[in-house]
Amino acid sequence: MRHSIFLSLIAALLLPLLHSCKGGNSLNSTTCATGDTIRLDYAKNLTLEQHDGFIKATIRNPWDTTKMLHTYILVPDSIHTLKGIPEGTVVRVPLRNVLVYSTVHQSLIGELGARDAIGGVCDAQYIHNPELLQRIADGRVADCGNSYSPNVERIIQLNPDAMLLSPFENSGNYGKPGQMGIPIIECADYMESTPLGRTEWMKFYGILFGREAQASEMFSEIEADYNKLKSLTATVDTKPKVLIDRLYGNSWYVPTAKSTMGTYITDAGGTNPFVGKGNAGSIGLAGEQVLHDGGDADIWLIRYGQATDKTLRELSADNPLYGQFKAFKLKNVYGCNTEKINYYEQTPFHPHWLLHDLIRVIHPEVLDGDTVNRYFTPLK
Repeated sequence: MRHSIFLSLIAALLLPLLHSCKGGNSLNSTTCATGDTIRLDYAKNLTLEQHDGFIKATIRNPWDTTKMLHTYILVPDSIHTLKGIPEGTVVRVPLRNVLVYSTVHQSLIGELGARDAIGGVCDAQYIHNPELLQRIADGRVADCGNSYSPNVERIIQLNPDAMLLSPFENSGNYGKPGQMGIPIIECADYMESTPLGRTEWMKFYGILFGREAQASEMFSEIEADYNKLKSLTATVDTKPKVLIDRLYGNSWYVPTAKSTMGTYITDAGGTNPFVGKGNAGSIGLAGEQVLHDGGDADIWLIRYGQATDKTLRELSADNPLYGQFKAFKLKNVYGCNTEKINYYEQTPFHPHWLLHDLIRVIHPEVLDGDTVNRYFTPLK
């Protein structure tokens, strides 16, 4: 039943384009060479094309945009013969038994109603979802260990339809897991430069799990909520400077203009002190450089993970440099304890929740008395 629904959806979308194409239970040389591009308004590193009997998904290399990172040919598993299809990794959909490395994608798959398809996970210690944790404890979901060096024997036992993982620059073939002949889905959504750009990748994941309708509906609701919140700060008179995070080792990673966090700050009615630094993503600076460029920031947001909530006194003790920042002196420091709060699981595909929080901190006056913070609260 699920197979026929999936095929019907594809056929309905393609009818106007397929006068010269043939369908059936095989893909052969009569398949249309050019498909109908599925509209994506925000994602820049993902392209989806509807064809007769399959969907072509192309991921652009975020580190070298003149190249492609990966091409996938998503074929309903009811189609038996594959001939003349485009070059790419063939993935049978919907996926029913997958190894998912990241808690971000584990959470999204569950929200799309496909949690039963999660057969294995990595980095289980970072999972907060009670139902998924119980499935791991019961042995229904395999704990495949650390995402940087997963347990190969458990992967072999799991024999997944695909492995979902986040690629890194020059990540190569992913070691032994990459040599097992199992399709690897490179989840490069985190390299998008805008919050909605990353969130829009849920349409791709929806197709993978036969939940394309649910993903499209979910995205439309999130898009509307995000843009409604963004409109509230469009005419604010002041735009406070906002500082993000702190030193990690010798580097302080700050957002550039073309980064998700940089976009969040702008959309929340703030000013990013590092808007002129770098071309995309975040860049690492020395603490003294951050103090020079962002020491006069009005608001300071810190993400951290520890058993107890961080205090201003503790922050000052971490590094004497911190006490020199204007926001620290004014006690305008807000923290998100990611050990207690599902920040990293939720915000990538619920950017409206984070934007609401940032507006609450930067421009509370535009929210008409709304006093609920989901992630960031003042350090005491």
